[in-house]
Amino acid sequence: MVKKKSKSHSRTAKRAGRERRSDENFCKSCGKRVDRRAYICPKCGVKQHDSSKPKSKKSRIAAALLAIFLGSFGVHKFYLDKPGWGLLYLCFFWTYIPGIIGFIEGIIYLTKSDKDFEHIYG
Repeated sequence: MVKKKSKSHSRTAKRAGRERRSDENFCKSCGKRVDRRAYICPKCGVKQHDSSKPKSKKSRIAAALLAIFLGSFGVHKFYLDKPGWGLLYLCFFWTYIPGIIGFIEGIIYLTKSDKDFEHIYG
């Protein structure tokens, strides 16, 4: 009786046998070579994480405090690189509605985990 190799074992063995060139990566799902600039894998369609793009680490606590205390003016939206929303908050700050929404958003930011926050706003 011949024992079959598992797919994950054969995938890692295939990946280990290939050398990576400077302009390519391997798909994290299927192991196929993909261009470093590719957004998705052409074989399996899985989204690839772009490690060449520097991530700006935004602080969850800072965003929450800005939302709670300065949410009326949309400061937290500017901090999270959402200037369109920031301008909208700034235009309507006199109605107190952005202040209420900002307070609620601040609470939401505080209840999110760091991983979830970075995934959404990172």
